[in-house]
Amino acid sequence: MSEVISIANQKGGVGKTTTAVNLAASLAEKGKKVLLLDIDPQSNATTSLGFSRSDYEYNIYHVLIGSKQLSEIILKTDIPNLKLAPSNIGLVGIEKEFYSPTRKNRELILKEKLKEVASDFDFIIIDSPPALGPITINALSASDSVIIPIQCEFFALEGLAQLLNTVSLLKKTINPKLKIKGFLPTMYSAQNNLSKQVLADLSHHFKDKLFHVKKNQECIVVPRNVKIAESPSFGKPVTLYATDSKGSVAYRDLATVIVRG
Repeated sequence: MSEVISIANQKGGVGKTTTAVNLAASLAEKGKKVLLLDIDPQSNATTSLGFSRSDYEYNIYHVLIGSKQLSEIILKTDIPNLKLAPSNIGLVGIEKEFYSPTRKNRELILKEKLKEVASDFDFIIIDSPPALGPITINALSASDSVIIPIQCEFFALEGLAQLLNTVSLLKKTINPKLKIKGFLPTMYSAQNNLSKQVLADLSHHFKDKLFHVKKNQECIVVPRNVKIAESPSFGKPVTLYATDSKGSVAYRDLATVIVRG
């Protein structure tokens, strides 16, 4: 069975999609069979892998409403071992479907859909939208764990308590196995005092939930890096676009920790 990991933070612009895409690509690079599941209506993970809306007819919306099986929408990417379940702006209409009076167990729809392909992949990485709505709740309900990217900027920890409370509530109710796999500092600049302060705050509050390649090394941080910013416009993860960049190294290190378990 595959390990299902959500990348989540209700705050936008924190590197959530970048993390989902590059972690998925780095895991695939290590020979793992990976499905990147895009359930963000903005579909940035989909376009980051070089797909446009004209490249596919069906997407995760059709799976969630029950008109397609998950296996019917999965796309093969240019990266060996990495496949994609694409999204589309039409997914914004899913809330109406979720809150239909006839819909039961609406928080578990995605979990049920994943069962069809769970044995085909080592890892399923879910890129969730920047909100704690029904789509993100479905993602967390279907996941074994969640990685929370946090940008090293002002207001970095704003709203984090709400996300942590949601994870705790889901763990107590519909997904007892759900755990926080870790916090990933993103957009870090060693020349910026604010970045250093945010990282210090994270280390103080969540020391045991930061990622380390080796026990005595500093935690993994994703740097503010122009190659990371450029790569989506070329339809490639940074690990493929600029393979030796600091951003690539950070995500490969993260994949190493995830594979190690």
